[in-house]
Amino acid sequence: MRQRTRKLIGTVLLLVLVIVWALFGMLVAQGRVVELPSYAQIFVFLFLGLVWVLPAGLLIRWMARRDA
Repeated sequence: MRQRTRKLIGTVLLLVLVIVWALFGMLVAQGRVVELPSYAQIFVFLFLGLVWVLPAGLLIRWMARRDA
């Protein structure tokens, strides 16, 4: 697969990842998280805010790979 094609596919997948992750975060935030103490809420939101970076980084690494 050419790098140009990978970048197109990766860009679409990144957009889908961010949208789905944001919706998931909102779902979690409206659940039982509001009943937690404030320090626990900070850790939950910190976790939700940072974990999406791992799959996004792998996807970006795949997108940037050179052609064979």
